[in-house]
Amino acid sequence: MMREVLHYYEVFIAFFSISYIFFYMILAFLSYFAIKKHINAKYFTHDDILVKSNHVVGVSVVAPAYNEGQNVVFNVKSLLSLTYPKFEVVIVNDGSTDDTLEKLIKEFEMVKVDFFYQEKIITQPVRGHYKSTNPVYSKLLVVDKENGKSKADASNAGINSTKYPLFLCTDVDCILKNDTIIKLAKPFMENKKRVIATGAGIRISNSCEVKDGFLVKVHFPRGWYPRFQELEYVRAFLFGRMAWSQINGLLLVSGGLGMFDKEIAIAAGGYWHKSLGEDMELITRMRKHMHENQLEFAIKYIPESLCWTEVPATKEVLIRQRVRWARGLIQTLYLHKNMFFKKKYGKTAFLILPYFFAFEFMVPILELIGVIVIIACFFFLDFNYEFFLYLTLLVYLFYLTITIISIFLDELLYKNYANLKELLILIFMAIIEPFVYHPVNVYASLKGYWHFFRQKEQSWGNMQRQGFNTIKKIK
Repeated sequence: MMREVLHYYEVFIAFFSISYIFFYMILAFLSYFAIKKHINAKYFTHDDILVKSNHVVGVSVVAPAYNEGQNVVFNVKSLLSLTYPKFEVVIVNDGSTDDTLEKLIKEFEMVKVDFFYQEKIITQPVRGHYKSTNPVYSKLLVVDKENGKSKADASNAGINSTKYPLFLCTDVDCILKNDTIIKLAKPFMENKKRVIATGAGIRISNSCEVKDGFLVKVHFPRGWYPRFQELEYVRAFLFGRMAWSQINGLLLVSGGLGMFDKEIAIAAGGYWHKSLGEDMELITRMRKHMHENQLEFAIKYIPESLCWTEVPATKEVLIRQRVRWARGLIQTLYLHKNMFFKKKYGKTAFLILPYFFAFEFMVPILELIGVIVIIACFFFLDFNYEFFLYLTLLVYLFYLTITIISIFLDELLYKNYANLKELLILIFMAIIEPFVYHPVNVYASLKGYWHFFRQKEQSWGNMQRQGFNTIKKIK
C-alpha cells in the first residue's frame, strides 16, 4: 500500500512540476510582450507634456510615519520635490513616541488648523491636522493620530484626509524617483478602461549613496541577504508582475509604492487594519468590488524602478518579514475563499486566486512533504532516485534560466549595475540561491502558516532598519 501511495505521489509531483514550468513559460512570454508594449507606448505621450499641463488628475502622496524622527525631515523634503503639477504630500504621524511630530512642526513651520475631516474609513482617533505657515510648503499636510498598531490604520487616516482623486501610498523612508507620480498616473489618464491601481519596480537602497533624503548614486548591495533580495525583486517585479499586468491579473501592488483610485479603494473598505498583507488584501477586495458591480477595470504595472527601500540585512529580520508575508498570503486567501470558482468574479476566481493557492501557498508545504518522503524512503522503501534527480534538475535549470533572463533584461533596459563584475556576482547568487537562500524562505513561510493556524497574536515585528545615517553618504 505504501508503495502504491508513493507511486501516486511521484505522479502528482511530476504533474505539479510540469504545470509549474508551463505556467512560468506563459508568464515569460506575457512579460516580454508587456515590456515591449510599455517601451513603445513611451513615445506617444511624453512625460514633459504632462508636467507642463494644467489638466492632469490630482494625486495625494500618503506616507505613514511611526518613530521616524531620525530621517523624517529629509524624507519629507524628498517627497515634496517630486515632479508633478498637481499633488500634495500627506504625512500621517501614527502616534509616534519619539520627536517625529515635533521635528515636522519645527522644520516646516506648521500650525494646527481646522480641517474638514470625513472618516469614510474607520480608524483610530485623529488628534489634529497641521499645515505650514510658509507658502513654500503649501503642499504638505501632517495628520496626527493615535497609534493603530498597523500601517493600514495610518494609511486609512491619510486617505480620509486627501483631497485628490488618486492617492499614492508609500513608506516615509522610501526614496522615490522624481518622475514617480507621472509614471504611475499616466495609465489612469490614457486607458479606456477604468484603472483602479498602478504599481512599479522597487529596488534596494542598502549600500546606496544618500544625501538629505535624496538618492545620489545607486550601488550594488554589499550584504549576502540584500543581494539575494535584489534577485527576488528583479525576478518578481520585472518578470512576474509584468506578465500578470498584461492579462489584467495583478493581485498585488506593493505597499511601498502603489497608486490607487480613491473612490474605489474607499468603496472597497480601504486597507484592512488586521491584515499582515494589507497591500494584497486591498487589491483583492477592489477586484471583488468591481466584479460584483459588473464594472470594467484594469490594474497596471510599470516595468521601471521608481522606488528604493531598505531591505532586511540579517537572517533574523528577514525571517520576521517573510513570516508576516506568508501569514498575510494565507490570511487573504482564507478571507476571500468564497471567491474561488465563482463565475461572477471572472479570472480572479478561476485563474488568479487558484494560481496563488497552488504555486505560492502550496509550494513550501509540498517541499516539506518531499523532504519527509525522501527521508522515509531512504530508511523504509526503495525510492526512484533517478526520477527524483532528473525532475529536480529540470526545475532547477528552468528556474536558473528564468532568473538569468530577468537579470539581463533588467540590465538591457535600465543599466542598474556599474560593471560586469556586479552582473557576474548576481548570476553567482542565482546559482546558489536554491541551496542557501531558498530554504530560509521556505522555513519562514511554514512558520507563518503555523502561526496563522494556531491563531497566534499578529505582530508586524521590528524591521530594525539601519537608517540612512549608517548608509554611505556624500561628504
